[in-house]
Amino acid sequence: MTEVIMPKMGDGMEEGTLLEWIKKDGDKVKSGEVIGSIQTDKATLEFEATASGILTGFLIQPGETVPVGSVIGAILKDGEALPADWGKGGASSASAASAPATATAPEAAPAAAAAPVVAEDVRVKASPLAKKIAADKGIDLRTVAGSGPGGRIVQKDLEGLAGGSAPAPAAAPAATAAPAAKAPAAPTINFTPGEDQVIQLNRIRQITAKRTQESKSQVPHFYVTVEVDVEKILELRRMFEDEESGKVSINDFVVKASALALRDMPEVNASFQGTTLLAHGGVHIGIAVALPDGLTVPVVHNADQKSLRHISNEVRSLAKGARDGNLGLDKLTGSTFAISNMGMLDVDNFLAIVNQPNSAILAIASVRKKVVVNDQDEIEVRNRMNITCSCDHRVMDGAVGAKFINAIKAYLENPTRLLS
Repeated sequence: MTEVIMPKMGDGMEEGTLLEWIKKDGDKVKSGEVIGSIQTDKATLEFEATASGILTGFLIQPGETVPVGSVIGAILKDGEALPADWGKGGASSASAASAPATATAPEAAPAAAAAPVVAEDVRVKASPLAKKIAADKGIDLRTVAGSGPGGRIVQKDLEGLAGGSAPAPAAAPAATAAPAAKAPAAPTINFTPGEDQVIQLNRIRQITAKRTQESKSQVPHFYVTVEVDVEKILELRRMFEDEESGKVSINDFVVKASALALRDMPEVNASFQGTTLLAHGGVHIGIAVALPDGLTVPVVHNADQKSLRHISNEVRSLAKGARDGNLGLDKLTGSTFAISNMGMLDVDNFLAIVNQPNSAILAIASVRKKVVVNDQDEIEVRNRMNITCSCDHRVMDGAVGAKFINAIKAYLENPTRLLS
């Protein structure tokens, strides 16, 4: 007998949440075959069988979270059987066949909610995010044409579709009876004014809460804000719009400017490690991407070595992959600095929380037309944008933070330096 354990996907992973058993209890599996998918603190990932045989003995249900290394199932060879005490003291005391849906175990609800997504005898190729959205809306994925690789159904294929097409009529009441128990799917509860409600946080939201609380309590933040003139950037953007390969956003200019400033000031491109600092050899920029069910930070690796056009294409690809739920762990780890952009949300300024182990994060606000006095003491209207750097005081002092954000400003106000 081979035990199936919660795999460790990355150095910082301590626990994982089962999204689904792709293979059913009693299925024959081969070593290396995908048998399920999990949600970590970084990504949604598939895991494989480590042996060939009969997959059985499920100890956790979709939605349940267990530590790395916990036994969650078994693979039996011909003639083998589960031990008599299987499940006692394991990852869960209840198997897939007998787990009750009680008030003290809200994780059990996704088993019923998932019924309309995949019929028992049909395997539908879909991203984990698409499956969660389909479960929320009651969409039968067998009726949806996928536009992803190999016909895989992704998030955009479900846009505008309504539920009710699922062939299992009993699934709808289960989905509506306990919407808050759908972890880690996006919340679908309608907030009712004047009524108290208890809302179960999905897995990504729980992780976000934990990480941000740890950062604010452990990292002594300080903040530095400057106003950037973006007239020259807007002119360069118009030049890029004439090319066939797509637009370049202000965010792309900020990524490149930040990467070059980090290369110029390696003392900022570092992480606090107790009694030492780790100076990173590469400049890797994390880009905060908002998802329906939380936040993720895909990474542009070696951003200082890439052209503005390359960065633009990569950021778009990473954002799409994050929303479709199909980024690998290599695309979601290793950042040495992060950028959070709320420019599209009409904000004057905001303070971002440092994304540990990074030493700083840059917050980008909206572009505003402002009346300013130029170097010739003349009044004119210019496009301006506030950027704020949140810094870890354990890694740098205020003067270094001020010098760093002004280095970014200098690159942005002379954007031809970013074209090399």
